[in-house]
Amino acid sequence: MTARILIVDDVPANLRLLEAKLAAEYYQVRLADGGAAALSVARAWQPDLVLLDVMMPGMDGFTCCAKLKDDPVTQHIPVIMVTALGDPHERLRGLDVGADDFLTKPIEYETLLARTRGLVRLKRLLDEWRARSETVRALGLDTPRPAPSIAGARALVVDDWDQGAQAVEAALSRDGMMTGRARSRAEAAALTAAVPFDLIVLSLSLEQEDALALASGLRAAEATQDTPLLLIADPAQRARLLRGFDLGANDWVLRPVDDHELRARARNQVRRKLYQDRLRADLGRALQQALTDPLTGLYNRRYLVRHLEGLLATGQASDIAVLMIDIDRFKSINDRYGHATGDRVLQAVAEALRARTRVFDTLARIGGEEFVLVMPGARAAEAQAAAERLRADIETLAIDVGDGALCAVTISIGISAAITRAVAEGAGGAAAWLLEEADKCLYVAKDGGRNRVVLRGGPAPLAGTNAATAAAIN
Repeated sequence: MTARILIVDDVPANLRLLEAKLAAEYYQVRLADGGAAALSVARAWQPDLVLLDVMMPGMDGFTCCAKLKDDPVTQHIPVIMVTALGDPHERLRGLDVGADDFLTKPIEYETLLARTRGLVRLKRLLDEWRARSETVRALGLDTPRPAPSIAGARALVVDDWDQGAQAVEAALSRDGMMTGRARSRAEAAALTAAVPFDLIVLSLSLEQEDALALASGLRAAEATQDTPLLLIADPAQRARLLRGFDLGANDWVLRPVDDHELRARARNQVRRKLYQDRLRADLGRALQQALTDPLTGLYNRRYLVRHLEGLLATGQASDIAVLMIDIDRFKSINDRYGHATGDRVLQAVAEALRARTRVFDTLARIGGEEFVLVMPGARAAEAQAAAERLRADIETLAIDVGDGALCAVTISIGISAAITRAVAEGAGGAAAWLLEEADKCLYVAKDGGRNRVVLRGGPAPLAGTNAATAAAIN
Protein backbone atom coordinates (compact mmCIF):
# COMPACT_ATOMS: atom_id res chain seq x y z
CA MET A 1 0.00 0.00 0.00
CA THR A 2 1.68 3.20 -1.17
CA ALA A 3 1.19 6.53 0.57
CA ARG A 4 2.55 10.08 0.76
CA ILE A 5 4.82 10.65 3.76
CA LEU A 6 6.22 13.98 4.93
CA ILE A 7 9.46 13.75 6.97
CA VAL A 8 10.28 16.72 9.19
CA ASP A 9 13.76 17.03 10.77
CA ASP A 10 16.39 19.76 11.01
CA VAL A 11 19.25 17.26 10.57
CA PRO A 12 19.87 16.50 6.86
CA ALA A 13 21.39 13.08 7.59
CA ASN A 14 18.24 11.99 9.45
CA LEU A 15 16.06 13.20 6.58
CA ARG A 16 18.04 11.29 3.98
CA LEU A 17 18.18 8.09 6.02
CA LEU A 18 14.42 8.00 6.61
CA GLU A 19 13.76 8.99 3.01
CA ALA A 20 15.86 6.07 1.75
CA LYS A 21 14.17 3.57 4.08
CA LEU A 22 10.64 4.63 3.15
CA ALA A 23 11.35 5.05 -0.55
CA ALA A 24 12.62 1.45 -0.55
CA GLU A 25 9.09 0.46 0.56
CA TYR A 26 7.69 2.45 -2.39
CA TYR A 27 6.29 5.31 -0.34
CA GLN A 28 6.25 8.79 -1.88
CA VAL A 29 8.36 11.02 0.33
CA ARG A 30 8.82 14.76 0.79
CA LEU A 31 11.17 16.50 3.21
CA ALA A 32 10.90 19.58 5.43
CA ASP A 33 13.74 20.98 7.55
CA GLY A 34 11.60 22.70 10.16
CA GLY A 35 8.16 23.26 11.64
CA ALA A 36 7.18 26.23 9.48
CA ALA A 37 8.12 24.41 6.29
CA ALA A 38 6.23 21.33 7.49
CA LEU A 39 3.02 23.31 7.97
CA SER A 40 3.28 24.74 4.47
CA VAL A 41 4.02 21.40 2.76
CA ALA A 42 1.32 19.58 4.75
CA ARG A 43 -1.35 22.08 3.68
CA ALA A 44 -0.34 22.01 0.01
CA TRP A 45 0.61 18.34 -0.46
CA GLN A 46 -1.85 16.66 1.92
CA PRO A 47 0.37 13.73 2.97
CA ASP A 48 -1.05 10.53 4.40
CA LEU A 49 1.39 10.63 7.32
CA VAL A 50 3.82 13.08 8.95
CA LEU A 51 7.03 11.84 10.63
CA LEU A 52 7.86 14.76 12.91
CA ASP A 53 11.08 15.26 14.88
CA VAL A 54 10.59 16.76 18.34
CA MET A 55 13.87 18.63 18.92
CA MET A 56 14.07 21.38 16.26
CA PRO A 57 15.15 25.02 16.52
CA GLY A 58 12.50 27.69 16.27
CA MET A 59 9.25 25.73 16.20
CA ASP A 60 9.67 22.42 18.00
CA GLY A 61 7.75 19.27 17.13
CA PHE A 62 5.16 19.67 19.88
CA THR A 63 4.19 23.13 18.64
CA CYS A 64 4.18 21.99 15.02
CA CYS A 65 1.95 19.01 15.85
CA ALA A 66 -0.48 21.19 17.77
CA LYS A 67 -0.72 23.58 14.80
CA LEU A 68 -1.31 20.69 12.39
CA LYS A 69 -4.12 19.37 14.57
CA ASP A 70 -5.67 22.82 15.04
CA ASP A 71 -5.89 23.47 11.29
CA PRO A 72 -9.05 21.99 9.67
CA VAL A 73 -7.05 21.45 6.46
CA THR A 74 -4.46 19.20 8.15
CA GLN A 75 -6.04 17.96 11.39
CA HIS A 76 -6.98 14.61 9.81
CA ILE A 77 -3.34 13.77 8.87
CA PRO A 78 -1.76 11.21 11.26
CA VAL A 79 1.44 12.34 13.00
CA ILE A 80 4.21 10.12 14.36
CA MET A 81 6.58 12.09 16.57
CA VAL A 82 10.23 11.01 16.62
CA THR A 83 12.71 11.92 19.35
CA ALA A 84 15.96 10.85 20.96
CA LEU A 85 14.37 11.36 24.36
CA GLY A 86 12.98 8.27 26.06
CA ASP A 87 11.23 10.16 28.84
CA PRO A 88 7.62 8.90 29.25
CA HIS A 89 6.52 12.47 30.01
CA GLU A 90 7.75 13.58 26.58
CA ARG A 91 5.82 10.72 24.95
CA LEU A 92 2.69 11.67 26.85
CA ARG A 93 3.09 15.33 25.90
CA GLY A 94 3.24 14.32 22.24
CA LEU A 95 0.07 12.28 22.53
CA ASP A 96 -1.68 15.11 24.36
CA VAL A 97 -1.01 17.62 21.55
CA GLY A 98 -2.60 15.23 19.07
CA ALA A 99 0.21 12.95 17.91
CA ASP A 100 -0.98 9.54 16.82
CA ASP A 101 2.20 7.77 17.88
CA PHE A 102 5.59 8.40 19.40
CA LEU A 103 8.82 6.63 18.39
CA THR A 104 12.20 6.86 20.07
CA LYS A 105 15.55 7.07 18.26
CA PRO A 106 17.22 4.95 17.10
CA ILE A 107 14.11 3.98 15.18
CA GLU A 108 13.23 0.31 14.80
CA TYR A 109 12.23 0.28 11.15
CA GLU A 110 9.96 -2.75 11.42
CA THR A 111 8.02 -0.90 14.11
CA LEU A 112 7.94 2.27 12.00
CA LEU A 113 6.61 0.38 8.97
CA ALA A 114 3.97 -1.41 11.05
CA ARG A 115 2.81 1.87 12.56
CA THR A 116 2.83 3.51 9.14
CA ARG A 117 0.70 0.79 7.54
CA GLY A 118 -1.81 0.92 10.37
CA LEU A 119 -2.17 4.72 10.39
CA VAL A 120 -2.36 4.99 6.59
CA ARG A 121 -5.03 2.28 6.50
CA LEU A 122 -7.07 4.16 9.07
CA LYS A 123 -6.59 7.52 7.33
CA ARG A 124 -7.79 6.11 4.00
CA LEU A 125 -10.95 4.86 5.68
CA LEU A 126 -11.61 8.18 7.40
CA ASP A 127 -10.80 10.09 4.19
CA GLU A 128 -13.57 8.20 2.42
CA TRP A 129 -16.08 9.03 5.12
CA ARG A 130 -14.92 12.66 5.23
CA ALA A 131 -15.35 12.98 1.46
CA ARG A 132 -18.88 11.63 1.66
CA SER A 133 -19.64 13.97 4.54
CA GLU A 134 -18.35 16.98 2.61
CA THR A 135 -20.57 16.03 -0.33
CA VAL A 136 -23.53 15.84 2.03
CA ARG A 137 -22.76 19.31 3.43
CA ALA A 138 -22.25 20.75 -0.06
CA LEU A 139 -25.76 19.55 -0.92
CA GLY A 140 -27.08 21.34 2.16
CA LEU A 141 -28.25 18.10 3.76
CA ASP A 142 -26.30 18.43 7.00
CA THR A 143 -24.41 20.89 9.16
CA PRO A 144 -21.14 20.55 11.11
CA ARG A 145 -21.41 19.45 14.74
CA PRO A 146 -18.93 19.60 17.64
CA ALA A 147 -16.62 16.65 18.24
CA PRO A 148 -18.23 13.90 20.33
CA SER A 149 -17.15 13.35 23.92
CA ILE A 150 -15.43 10.12 24.96
CA ALA A 151 -17.29 10.15 28.28
CA GLY A 152 -19.67 7.22 28.23
CA ALA A 153 -17.72 5.34 25.54
CA ARG A 154 -17.61 1.56 26.00
CA ALA A 155 -14.33 -0.33 26.26
CA LEU A 156 -13.84 -4.10 26.49
CA VAL A 157 -10.73 -5.37 28.28
CA VAL A 158 -9.71 -8.89 27.23
CA ASP A 159 -7.22 -10.33 29.72
CA ASP A 160 -7.16 -13.45 31.90
CA TRP A 161 -4.78 -11.80 34.40
CA ASP A 162 -7.05 -10.18 36.97
CA GLN A 163 -4.57 -7.62 38.28
CA GLY A 164 -3.64 -6.38 34.82
CA ALA A 165 -7.26 -6.18 33.65
CA GLN A 166 -8.36 -4.31 36.77
CA ALA A 167 -5.57 -1.75 36.34
CA VAL A 168 -6.59 -1.10 32.74
CA GLU A 169 -10.27 -0.77 33.65
CA ALA A 170 -9.43 1.66 36.46
CA ALA A 171 -7.33 3.82 34.12
CA LEU A 172 -10.00 3.98 31.43
CA SER A 173 -12.76 4.73 33.91
CA ARG A 174 -10.90 7.90 34.94
CA ASP A 175 -11.77 9.31 31.50
CA GLY A 176 -15.44 8.42 31.95
CA MET A 177 -15.35 5.23 29.88
CA MET A 178 -17.56 2.30 30.80
CA THR A 179 -15.65 -0.97 30.78
CA GLY A 180 -16.41 -4.65 30.40
CA ARG A 181 -14.15 -7.65 30.97
CA ALA A 182 -13.63 -10.86 29.04
CA ARG A 183 -11.21 -13.64 29.96
CA SER A 184 -11.49 -15.74 26.81
CA ARG A 185 -12.40 -15.68 23.15
CA ALA A 186 -15.84 -17.10 23.88
CA GLU A 187 -16.58 -14.40 26.48
CA ALA A 188 -15.30 -11.68 24.13
CA ALA A 189 -17.49 -12.96 21.29
CA ALA A 190 -20.57 -13.05 23.50
CA LEU A 191 -20.02 -9.53 24.85
CA THR A 192 -19.21 -7.91 21.50
CA ALA A 193 -22.28 -9.52 19.95
CA ALA A 194 -24.45 -7.97 22.66
CA VAL A 195 -22.78 -4.58 23.23
CA PRO A 196 -21.43 -2.08 20.65
CA PHE A 197 -17.94 -1.33 22.02
CA ASP A 198 -15.90 1.73 21.04
CA LEU A 199 -12.55 0.20 22.01
CA ILE A 200 -11.11 -3.24 22.68
CA VAL A 201 -7.95 -3.57 24.80
CA LEU A 202 -6.39 -7.00 24.27
CA SER A 203 -3.52 -8.52 26.21
CA LEU A 204 -1.08 -10.55 24.12
CA SER A 205 -0.16 -12.54 27.26
CA LEU A 206 -3.30 -14.66 27.53
CA GLU A 207 -2.45 -18.03 29.09
CA GLN A 208 -5.30 -20.18 27.78
CA GLU A 209 -5.87 -18.53 24.39
CA ASP A 210 -3.91 -17.48 21.32
CA ALA A 211 -4.33 -13.71 21.54
CA LEU A 212 -3.47 -13.20 17.86
CA ALA A 213 -6.17 -15.68 16.83
CA LEU A 214 -8.58 -13.73 19.01
CA ALA A 215 -7.47 -10.47 17.35
CA SER A 216 -8.02 -12.01 13.93
CA GLY A 217 -11.48 -13.18 14.96
CA LEU A 218 -12.40 -9.71 16.20
CA ARG A 219 -11.35 -8.18 12.90
CA ALA A 220 -13.34 -10.78 10.94
CA ALA A 221 -16.56 -10.38 12.96
CA GLU A 222 -19.03 -7.88 11.57
CA ALA A 223 -19.75 -6.40 15.00
CA THR A 224 -16.09 -5.54 15.70
CA GLN A 225 -14.41 -5.18 12.32
CA ASP A 226 -14.28 -1.37 12.72
CA THR A 227 -13.70 -1.27 16.49
CA PRO A 228 -10.26 0.08 17.47
CA LEU A 229 -8.00 -2.63 18.84
CA LEU A 230 -5.28 -1.64 21.34
CA LEU A 231 -2.75 -4.32 22.26
CA ILE A 232 -0.88 -4.64 25.56
CA ALA A 233 2.35 -6.63 25.43
CA ASP A 234 5.64 -7.36 27.13
CA PRO A 235 8.77 -5.85 25.53
CA ALA A 236 9.88 -9.34 24.52
CA GLN A 237 6.70 -9.77 22.41
CA ARG A 238 7.79 -7.31 19.71
CA ALA A 239 7.35 -9.85 16.90
CA ARG A 240 3.83 -10.68 18.02
CA LEU A 241 3.01 -6.97 18.21
CA LEU A 242 4.08 -6.49 14.62
CA ARG A 243 2.01 -9.50 13.60
CA GLY A 244 -0.93 -8.00 15.50
CA PHE A 245 -0.65 -4.84 13.41
CA ASP A 246 -0.70 -6.95 10.25
CA LEU A 247 -3.95 -8.45 11.52
CA GLY A 248 -5.51 -5.01 11.94
CA ALA A 249 -4.58 -3.78 15.42
CA ASN A 250 -4.59 0.01 15.73
CA ASP A 251 -2.18 0.72 18.59
CA TRP A 252 -0.19 -0.82 21.42
CA VAL A 253 1.21 -0.16 24.88
CA LEU A 254 4.20 -1.96 26.41
CA ARG A 255 4.42 -3.21 29.97
CA PRO A 256 4.91 -1.88 32.55
CA VAL A 257 1.85 0.09 31.45
CA ASP A 258 1.97 3.81 32.11
CA ASP A 259 -1.59 4.84 33.01
CA HIS A 260 -1.24 8.26 31.36
CA GLU A 261 0.04 6.81 28.10
CA LEU A 262 -2.66 4.12 28.07
CA ARG A 263 -5.36 6.74 28.60
CA ALA A 264 -3.94 9.05 25.92
CA ARG A 265 -3.77 6.26 23.34
CA ALA A 266 -7.23 5.01 24.30
CA ARG A 267 -8.68 8.52 23.98
CA ASN A 268 -7.17 8.94 20.52
CA GLN A 269 -8.60 5.64 19.31
CA VAL A 270 -12.06 6.25 20.79
CA ARG A 271 -12.23 9.75 19.30
CA ARG A 272 -11.49 8.33 15.86
CA LYS A 273 -14.14 5.66 16.31
CA LEU A 274 -16.77 8.17 17.43
CA TYR A 275 -15.83 10.49 14.56
CA GLN A 276 -16.19 7.66 12.05
CA ASP A 277 -19.52 6.61 13.59
CA ARG A 278 -20.76 10.19 13.36
CA LEU A 279 -19.75 10.48 9.70
CA ARG A 280 -21.51 7.19 8.94
CA ALA A 281 -24.65 8.34 10.75
CA ASP A 282 -24.57 11.72 9.02
CA LEU A 283 -24.33 10.01 5.65
CA GLY A 284 -27.21 7.68 6.46
CA ARG A 285 -29.33 10.59 7.62
CA ALA A 286 -28.46 12.58 4.50
CA LEU A 287 -29.35 9.66 2.24
CA GLN A 288 -32.63 9.36 4.09
CA GLN A 289 -33.29 13.06 3.49
CA ALA A 290 -32.28 12.79 -0.15
CA LEU A 291 -34.50 9.80 -0.88
CA THR A 292 -37.63 10.48 1.16
CA ASP A 293 -40.42 13.03 1.11
CA PRO A 294 -40.14 15.14 4.30
CA LEU A 295 -43.90 15.68 4.65
CA THR A 296 -45.12 12.10 4.44
CA GLY A 297 -41.98 10.07 5.12
CA LEU A 298 -42.57 8.10 1.92
CA TYR A 299 -39.89 7.59 -0.71
CA ASN A 300 -39.53 10.34 -3.31
CA ARG A 301 -39.37 10.21 -7.13
CA ARG A 302 -35.59 9.80 -7.23
CA TYR A 303 -35.69 6.66 -5.12
CA LEU A 304 -38.77 5.28 -6.85
CA VAL A 305 -37.30 5.46 -10.34
CA ARG A 306 -34.00 3.85 -9.26
CA HIS A 307 -35.84 1.15 -7.35
CA LEU A 308 -38.17 0.38 -10.24
CA GLU A 309 -35.24 0.21 -12.66
CA GLY A 310 -33.48 -2.18 -10.28
CA LEU A 311 -36.51 -4.46 -10.05
CA LEU A 312 -36.90 -4.55 -13.81
CA ALA A 313 -33.21 -5.31 -14.28
CA THR A 314 -33.81 -8.62 -12.47
CA GLY A 315 -36.15 -9.75 -15.24
CA GLN A 316 -39.46 -9.06 -13.49
CA ALA A 317 -40.86 -6.93 -16.33
CA SER A 318 -43.83 -9.23 -16.93
CA ASP A 319 -44.65 -9.58 -13.22
CA ILE A 320 -44.73 -6.04 -11.96
CA ALA A 321 -47.50 -3.47 -11.68
CA VAL A 322 -47.33 0.29 -11.21
CA LEU A 323 -50.24 2.22 -9.67
CA MET A 324 -50.34 5.98 -10.21
CA ILE A 325 -52.54 7.47 -7.46
CA ASP A 326 -53.90 11.02 -7.31
CA ILE A 327 -56.03 12.75 -4.67
CA ASP A 328 -59.16 14.07 -6.38
CA ARG A 329 -59.80 17.84 -6.38
CA PHE A 330 -56.89 18.48 -4.02
CA LYS A 331 -56.58 22.11 -5.14
CA SER A 332 -60.05 22.83 -3.89
CA ILE A 333 -59.12 21.37 -0.48
CA ASN A 334 -56.17 23.76 -0.27
CA ASP A 335 -58.27 26.68 -1.45
CA ARG A 336 -61.09 25.99 1.00
CA TYR A 337 -59.21 24.92 4.13
CA GLY A 338 -55.67 26.26 3.59
CA HIS A 339 -52.33 24.62 2.85
CA ALA A 340 -51.76 23.46 6.43
CA THR A 341 -54.93 21.39 6.19
CA GLY A 342 -53.88 20.23 2.74
CA ASP A 343 -50.66 18.92 4.28
CA ARG A 344 -52.66 17.02 6.91
CA VAL A 345 -54.76 15.46 4.15
CA LEU A 346 -51.60 14.38 2.31
CA GLN A 347 -50.23 12.83 5.49
CA ALA A 348 -53.49 11.04 6.27
CA VAL A 349 -53.77 9.60 2.76
CA ALA A 350 -50.10 8.57 2.77
CA GLU A 351 -50.53 6.76 6.09
CA ALA A 352 -53.71 5.05 4.90
CA LEU A 353 -52.00 3.87 1.71
CA ARG A 354 -48.95 2.67 3.63
CA ALA A 355 -51.09 0.69 6.06
CA ARG A 356 -52.86 -1.09 3.20
CA THR A 357 -49.88 -2.17 1.09
CA ARG A 358 -47.72 -5.28 1.31
CA VAL A 359 -44.36 -5.12 3.06
CA PHE A 360 -42.51 -5.76 -0.20
CA ASP A 361 -44.42 -3.11 -2.17
CA THR A 362 -42.85 0.33 -2.59
CA LEU A 363 -44.91 3.47 -2.02
CA ALA A 364 -43.65 6.93 -2.97
CA ARG A 365 -44.92 10.49 -3.17
CA ILE A 366 -43.66 11.84 -6.48
CA GLY A 367 -44.99 15.37 -6.25
CA GLY A 368 -47.98 17.42 -5.14
CA GLU A 369 -50.91 15.13 -4.46
CA GLU A 370 -49.57 12.25 -6.58
CA PHE A 371 -48.36 8.90 -5.28
CA VAL A 372 -46.97 5.77 -6.94
CA LEU A 373 -47.21 2.19 -5.72
CA VAL A 374 -44.89 -0.43 -7.22
CA MET A 375 -46.11 -4.01 -6.78
CA PRO A 376 -43.50 -6.64 -7.67
CA GLY A 377 -44.89 -10.07 -8.51
CA ALA A 378 -48.37 -8.66 -9.25
CA ARG A 379 -50.15 -9.27 -12.53
CA ALA A 380 -52.84 -6.98 -13.91
CA ALA A 381 -55.83 -8.63 -12.18
CA GLU A 382 -54.11 -8.63 -8.77
CA ALA A 383 -53.07 -4.99 -9.19
CA GLN A 384 -56.61 -4.01 -10.18
CA ALA A 385 -58.08 -5.75 -7.13
CA ALA A 386 -55.55 -4.06 -4.84
CA ALA A 387 -56.28 -0.68 -6.40
CA GLU A 388 -60.01 -1.13 -5.88
CA ARG A 389 -59.44 -1.91 -2.19
CA LEU A 390 -57.27 1.19 -1.80
CA ARG A 391 -59.82 3.38 -3.57
CA ALA A 392 -62.70 2.07 -1.44
CA ASP A 393 -60.76 2.44 1.83
CA ILE A 394 -59.65 6.00 1.10
CA GLU A 395 -63.25 6.90 0.23
CA THR A 396 -64.20 6.10 3.85
CA LEU A 397 -61.64 8.54 5.31
CA ALA A 398 -63.02 11.55 7.13
CA ILE A 399 -60.17 13.91 7.96
CA ASP A 400 -60.57 16.46 10.74
CA VAL A 401 -59.91 19.91 9.29
CA GLY A 402 -60.68 21.86 12.49
CA ASP A 403 -63.75 23.26 14.25
CA GLY A 404 -65.41 19.86 14.05
CA ALA A 405 -65.44 19.89 10.24
CA LEU A 406 -64.60 16.68 8.37
CA CYS A 407 -63.14 16.50 4.89
CA ALA A 408 -64.04 13.59 2.62
CA VAL A 409 -61.29 12.41 0.28
CA THR A 410 -61.27 10.21 -2.82
CA ILE A 411 -58.52 9.04 -5.11
CA SER A 412 -58.18 8.06 -8.76
CA ILE A 413 -55.77 5.31 -9.81
CA GLY A 414 -54.15 4.40 -13.11
CA ILE A 415 -52.48 0.99 -13.50
CA SER A 416 -49.88 -0.34 -15.92
CA ALA A 417 -48.63 -3.92 -15.92
CA ALA A 418 -47.44 -6.85 -18.05
CA ILE A 419 -44.82 -5.04 -20.09
CA THR A 420 -42.96 -6.87 -22.85
CA ARG A 421 -39.28 -6.43 -23.72
CA ALA A 422 -40.09 -5.08 -27.17
CA VAL A 423 -42.42 -2.45 -25.75
CA ALA A 424 -39.87 -1.46 -23.12
CA GLU A 425 -37.05 -1.04 -25.64
CA GLY A 426 -39.29 0.96 -27.93
CA ALA A 427 -40.30 3.26 -25.08
CA GLY A 428 -36.69 3.91 -24.05
CA GLY A 429 -36.85 1.82 -20.88
CA ALA A 430 -39.29 -0.37 -18.97
CA ALA A 431 -39.48 1.92 -15.94
CA ALA A 432 -40.26 4.97 -18.03
CA TRP A 433 -42.90 3.06 -19.99
CA LEU A 434 -44.66 1.73 -16.90
CA LEU A 435 -44.80 5.15 -15.26
CA GLU A 436 -45.97 6.85 -18.45
CA GLU A 437 -48.69 4.30 -19.12
CA ALA A 438 -49.92 4.42 -15.52
CA ASP A 439 -50.03 8.22 -15.80
CA LYS A 440 -52.12 7.98 -18.99
CA CYS A 441 -54.56 5.67 -17.23
CA LEU A 442 -54.76 8.09 -14.32
CA TYR A 443 -55.79 10.92 -16.63
CA VAL A 444 -58.48 8.70 -18.13
CA ALA A 445 -59.77 7.96 -14.62
CA LYS A 446 -59.91 11.64 -13.74
CA ASP A 447 -61.52 12.60 -17.06
CA GLY A 448 -64.09 9.85 -16.50
CA GLY A 449 -65.39 11.36 -13.27
CA ARG A 450 -62.64 10.59 -10.66
CA ASN A 451 -62.84 8.18 -7.73
CA ARG A 452 -62.19 5.26 -10.02
CA VAL A 453 -59.55 2.80 -11.23
CA VAL A 454 -58.36 2.48 -14.82
CA LEU A 455 -56.22 -0.43 -15.94
CA ARG A 456 -54.28 -0.47 -19.17
CA GLY A 457 -55.68 -3.31 -21.23
CA GLY A 458 -58.24 -4.06 -18.54
CA PRO A 459 -61.85 -5.31 -18.84
CA ALA A 460 -64.68 -3.28 -20.32
CA PRO A 461 -66.06 -0.48 -18.13
CA LEU A 462 -68.33 -1.62 -15.34
CA ALA A 463 -71.85 -0.29 -15.33
CA GLY A 464 -73.06 1.15 -12.11
CA THR A 465 -73.01 4.00 -9.65
CA ASN A 466 -70.49 6.51 -8.41
CA ALA A 467 -68.42 3.67 -7.04
CA ALA A 468 -65.14 2.95 -8.81
CA THR A 469 -65.30 1.98 -12.43
CA ALA A 470 -62.66 -0.04 -14.22
CA ALA A 471 -62.09 1.14 -17.77
CA ALA A 472 -59.95 -0.19 -20.57
CA ILE A 473 -57.34 1.42 -22.75
CA ASN A 474 -56.49 -0.58 -25.83
